[in-house]
Amino acid sequence: MVGEIISEWRATSNRNGGRDHSGIVGDIERNQQRLALQGLRQELETMIPLVRQVMRQTRERIFRGNTRAEDKLFSVFEPSTEIIRKGKAGKPNEFGKMVKLQEAENQIVIDYEVYDRRPSDSDLLVPAIEIHQAKLGRTPRLVAADAGFYSARNEAAAKASGVKRVCIPNRSTKSVARKREQKKRWFRNGQKWRTGCEGRISVAKRRHGLDRCRYKGSTGMKRWVGLGVVADNLMSIGRVMEERSPKT
Repeated sequence: MVGEIISEWRATSNRNGGRDHSGIVGDIERNQQRLALQGLRQELETMIPLVRQVMRQTRERIFRGNTRAEDKLFSVFEPSTEIIRKGKAGKPNEFGKMVKLQEAENQIVIDYEVYDRRPSDSDLLVPAIEIHQAKLGRTPRLVAADAGFYSARNEAAAKASGVKRVCIPNRSTKSVARKREQKKRWFRNGQKWRTGCEGRISVAKRRHGLDRCRYKGSTGMKRWVGLGVVADNLMSIGRVMEERSPKT
């Protein structure tokens, strides 16, 4: 950009009789250097407190044995990164942000969210039903989720909103009737559909790069996930349109 400005200015100078404007060119170059130094200063002002926080965390962990420090920093380059423990044998600890993907019929993702702070799964069910109603104009006939979304209040709220089938297992129940209900065919089919959603999320991670964000910052991650969701929905919509098109 600097070279283009200088070349353009010199060309103009030649057209104007070859007057010497080297002083102005020097001002442009010095201004560019000043802007570059300002950028470096801003980066240092951002990085220094983060490095100091890492030093405090290290002292707490190594010398005091405190592994539960508040607002723990996991990356100086992505300070918003959180540790995610999902109990997977192969990946007990993962780093990033919790993402909610909400799927309706035909594998279409109707809502997604990248959370700044990881919420409890049980806090997400009722808002998800409300989002479904707002976007599609109707209450879902069936709601399926894993056991983390279960609570008696959530189940009652879902049924009160008009959901006919609530397929969320209660792992801690001692009720014989409840255990019998969770073995019924409709409940098992709902859980199979949820398991299929997990598989489709895995495919989306590989196909659209959702397993690793290439953009910087929290805003960049939200943009990255959003683009991945749009790409996945376009493929799902295209597949459904092809299936419904008249055969020739």
